[in-house]
Amino acid sequence: MMTNSARAVAAATMAALVVAGCSTGQDEPGETRTPRAASPIEFNLPDAQRYHRLATYPVYMNKPAEEPVEMETVAEISTVTPDGNTVIYTDAAAKRIGFLDIRDPAKPVGQGTLSLAELGNADDQPTSVAAVRDLVLVVVDTTGGNFTEPSGRVDVVRVSDRTRVHSIDLGGQPDSIAISPDGAFAAIAIENQRDEEATPPGGEEGDLPQPPTGFVQLIDLTGEPSAWTPRRVDFDVETARAAGLDTPEDLEPEYVSINSRGQVAVTLQENNGFAIIDGRTGEVSQIYDAGSVAVEGIDTAEDGAIDQTGSIPQTPREPDAIGWIGDDHVATANEGDWKGGTRGWTIFDANTGEVVWDAGNSFEQLAVRTGLHIESRAESKGPEPEGLAITEIGGRPTALVASERSNFVAAYDVSDVTAPAFRQILPTTPGPEGVLPIPARNLLVISSEADEAENRVRASVTVYGYGSQYAAAGGPAFPSIVSGDVDGAPIGWGALGALSADPADENRLYTSPDIAVGPARILGIDLSTTPALIDTALPVTENGQPVTLDVEGVSARPDGGFVLAVEGEDGPGNQLVYVAADGSIERRVGLPADIASEVGGQGLEGVAVDGDSVWVAVQRELKSDPEGVARIGRYTPEDDRWEWFGYQLDSTSAEGDWIGLSEIAVHDGALLVLERDKLNGPDARVKAIYRVALPDGPGVTSAGETPRVLPKTLARDLLPDLQATNGFVQEKVEGFAVAGDHRLYVVTDNDGLDDANGETQFLDLGPANEALKG
Repeated sequence: MMTNSARAVAAATMAALVVAGCSTGQDEPGETRTPRAASPIEFNLPDAQRYHRLATYPVYMNKPAEEPVEMETVAEISTVTPDGNTVIYTDAAAKRIGFLDIRDPAKPVGQGTLSLAELGNADDQPTSVAAVRDLVLVVVDTTGGNFTEPSGRVDVVRVSDRTRVHSIDLGGQPDSIAISPDGAFAAIAIENQRDEEATPPGGEEGDLPQPPTGFVQLIDLTGEPSAWTPRRVDFDVETARAAGLDTPEDLEPEYVSINSRGQVAVTLQENNGFAIIDGRTGEVSQIYDAGSVAVEGIDTAEDGAIDQTGSIPQTPREPDAIGWIGDDHVATANEGDWKGGTRGWTIFDANTGEVVWDAGNSFEQLAVRTGLHIESRAESKGPEPEGLAITEIGGRPTALVASERSNFVAAYDVSDVTAPAFRQILPTTPGPEGVLPIPARNLLVISSEADEAENRVRASVTVYGYGSQYAAAGGPAFPSIVSGDVDGAPIGWGALGALSADPADENRLYTSPDIAVGPARILGIDLSTTPALIDTALPVTENGQPVTLDVEGVSARPDGGFVLAVEGEDGPGNQLVYVAADGSIERRVGLPADIASEVGGQGLEGVAVDGDSVWVAVQRELKSDPEGVARIGRYTPEDDRWEWFGYQLDSTSAEGDWIGLSEIAVHDGALLVLERDKLNGPDARVKAIYRVALPDGPGVTSAGETPRVLPKTLARDLLPDLQATNGFVQEKVEGFAVAGDHRLYVVTDNDGLDDANGETQFLDLGPANEALKG
């Protein structure tokens, strides 16, 4: 039975097709093609007006040599020495800080770590860092899980020899630190965070109040560090209550920022507010309610579909990071906590507390149109904007807002605070939290806090450089593929694992998301734009209803319609699915029973229509076949006949790794087969297209027969292409096609952001006769 969500997706997609005039590229003679979906955003910026990704440095590479590779190690908040050459980051997971040499920003060099065990206790955790002069202030949480007796300190460490020259008791559990632009003082948010498992009298688990309340510490940075002492700033409970904060007896300061006047802006996240403090006198001048907002046109159901018909009612913003835009406005990233989160960011007048602009649904829409929407967080807080920094680019104030869950940083020109202009989206590794502009060098450093060692998706420091001076060292522009909008909403997509040429248009391709982004749809790609544009979405239907299929391969038929390679949860679920030009399923062709019984969890991955034959690639070996030999199948629809040939996989020595096939195509009288390992990042070894001669005789017809192994030759090693992006090398390079324009295109499957950083790389590798060897 089709769920309400599935009906909504089907209705929305069908409406998109009607409104946008989406055709499948096979117009009848004399038919006039109607406009397709268009992008409302100009992503194709000149080199001089954009950030270029220079390097992605996984911080496990900076760990002590004796630690195992799989040990969790992260980079959360970072700072840079005044000369702009050394990045220092916090690693709470490993309870240390790390040092990274970025004199050559395209080649960061790890300079080791400093364990907090050397400064205090092995259970101490760094929460933030800030460099000043030849020192770094390391903010340390020493609470150790005792929420009713929070404690912390700031260690003043000399960068050159990493020795502590002073330590200051903060009187509570700290979070962020900021240093005034003139270097005169530091401000530290003392959060004294709540215990999410505690239940206060009359409340529910995790509720406030949970004393003690938080405050702010100010530290004057004049004279010798040994003389530095804190000045505590408390908040008046009744003033906070009058401002609209609902639990003012338990404020939890989260994030601080300081303007040129020495005013400190501090968020009070769990109380949905922020305050302004005079940093020189310690006077709290204003406390503001951050307010609530209703948001429409977002995905609010975790049902496997990108359904943007949802909404949230008036919801507290609960801001996390805050930054000054000039001296009169502040911007907040509205991550939310236990009561709220509005999936965007806001600009406030710091003198009145009034909202001058709010992102509404635009931040989440940005994630959708770039394939970075995270379906598993739809019912929670969506992209979760958490980190934020304000810098100046080309004389214009720029806001940089980080999405914790969708793994990107978005840049906005905020010259007009009432109408920020989106400029660029920058992909990151999972959990970007620290956003560190280095204006003197036109650099941007992004540190990420999520480390999934079991999936080899590692926390990293990513370095970007702004302007044409970094263009030569930078990788290809991101995004390389986006979706157009229909009725103000972008076409939802992700997990692209299949590509096919459009037989009727040399400037178009077809693709299809796999089961991570359902129900099944066939998407049309316009290659004539930069970035490439998904401008059509054709629902796959059966008996008039949308269906969910794990589509791993798609091939457009010259006479209209498509053949899909569908991978099942088990062998019998693997099928060829014939789809008409209108998206309706014409028939399903299952594998022969004996073959199906031998296919495990990795089955059909690619499909190619070649005249009267259909070629398929099976990802892994059949259970009874020789180890390392996968199967290539040839299906002849006329007599419903299957034949099988062998394909010798490359070998791998990495623990837990395996190699398999991901795509197949027929080109220039031969088969092209995409082979990859399961590794990513620095570990990736096998990502390649091989050429296989079309067999001159029949293949075997049963699982019990050992197939003849077809010889293969390397046509293109894709690893250098993936590395050239300067990002985290993607595991799942899963689709390729030679389009009608005779160019070779390759796409990576982002797994819908599950166990992956979510970046989709759509690579134009140039004329196929030059891109492919032999």
